[in-house]
Amino acid sequence: MKNNSSKLTIYILVAMVIGTLVGQTMYVNLPKEVNVEYALYFKQLTNIFLRLVQMIIAPLVVTTLIVGIAKMGNLQAIGRVGGKSMLWFLTASLVSLLLGLVLVNYFEPGKSLNLSELATNTSASEEIVKKTESFSLTHFIEHVFPKSIFQAMAENEILQIVVFSIFFGIALASLGKSVESLIGVFDKISKVILKMVNYVMNFAPFGVFGGITAIICTKGLGILVVYGKYMLSFYAGIGLLWLVLLTVGFIILKQRLFSLLNRIKNPMLVAFSTTSSEAVFPKLTEELENFGCKKNIVSFILPLGYSFNLDGSMMYMTFASIFIAQAYNIPLDLGTQLTMLLVLMLTSKGIAGVPRASLVVVAATCSMFHIPAEGIALILPIDHFCDMGRSMTNVLGNALATSAVSKWEGELGEENLES
Repeated sequence: MKNNSSKLTIYILVAMVIGTLVGQTMYVNLPKEVNVEYALYFKQLTNIFLRLVQMIIAPLVVTTLIVGIAKMGNLQAIGRVGGKSMLWFLTASLVSLLLGLVLVNYFEPGKSLNLSELATNTSASEEIVKKTESFSLTHFIEHVFPKSIFQAMAENEILQIVVFSIFFGIALASLGKSVESLIGVFDKISKVILKMVNYVMNFAPFGVFGGITAIICTKGLGILVVYGKYMLSFYAGIGLLWLVLLTVGFIILKQRLFSLLNRIKNPMLVAFSTTSSEAVFPKLTEELENFGCKKNIVSFILPLGYSFNLDGSMMYMTFASIFIAQAYNIPLDLGTQLTMLLVLMLTSKGIAGVPRASLVVVAATCSMFHIPAEGIALILPIDHFCDMGRSMTNVLGNALATSAVSKWEGELGEENLES
C-alpha cells in the first residue's frame, strides 16, 4: 500500500508539473479567449475522473455504513457503551467540522483564485449562485428522507442513502445471528468497493493534468501561491485540533496519556507515511489492548470509530468544500455553511480510513450544494500531503476515544509493560 501510494503521489506531482508547464506556455503565447476555450477541453479529463469518483459514492456509503452499524450486534446489550462512544464521536466530529469552518473562513485561501469565469457560461454561473443561496434547512430536511433507495442511488442523493443505510443496518443488527451471512456479503462487497476506490484514484493524475492546465492557461502561475496558503491554513487547523484532543485526553487519562502516545507513535507514523489510517488497524488494536483497554471494548469501539470518528478527515472536508466555493466565488452565508456542516456530520459517517476516501464525500457535498465538483482538481496535487496529516489525526482520535470510553466504563486496566 505504501509503495502504491508513493507511486500515485509521484504521478500526481509529475502531472501537476507538466500541466503547469503546458498551461503557462499557453498563457504566455495564446490570447486569453483562446485559452478559455481550450481550458474547457482540458477540463474534460477532470470531468472523466470526477464521474468515476461519483460512480462509487452510493455503493461505498451503503456498504460501509450498513456493515458498520450491523456489526454492533445487539443494540440493547451494548447501548451503554455505544451511547458513550457516539457521544465522543459526535462531539469530536462537531469540533473538527467547526474548526475547519472557522479557519477556512478566516484565512480564505480560495478567494484569490477567482475561477468563476471558467464556468461554461455566465448564465450557468449565475444559476449556481442562485441555487446555492436558495438552499435552506427546509430544503435540507425535504431531501433527507428517500422515496426510493434506487432513485436515491441513481441520483447520488447522499443523505437519503445514509438514512436508508442506517435503518437497514439497525434492522440487521436487531436480527442477530440469523443474518450473519448477509452481513458478511455486505462486508465483502464493501471491500470490493474500497478496492475500486484505489483503482479510480489511479486516474487522478489525468484529472490533475487537465485541471491544472485549464487553470494555469487562464490565470497564470500566480495561483500557485494559493497552494502554500491552503496547506499552511490546513495544518494550522490540524495543530489546533490536536491541542483540543490532547487536552481532553489529559483531563480523562491524566498522566497515562503520555504512555498512550508512546504506544501509538508507530501506528501514527505509518498512517502518516501511507496516508491510510486503515493500514494500522491491526497494530492499533494490539497497542490499545497492551495499554490496558479490554479486548471487548477495543473490538467494539475501534471498528465503529473507523466509520464514525475520523476527526482529521472531517475537518478537511469542511475546509476543502468551502475552499472550492471560495475559488469559484460562490457565496455561502452562515446558514448555508451550517447546513453543509450538518450534511458532512452525516455523510462523513459513510467513509472508510483509506487514502483519499474523503474526496468522495467532498465531491458529493459539492454537488449537493451546486458547487462545481471539478474544483476537486484544485486540491488533488497537494491532497496527499494533507492526507498525511488527517490520517495520523484519525488514528489519534480513535485511540483517545477507545481509551476514554474504557476509562469511563472502569475497564481500563494496567499497562502490559512487557510488550
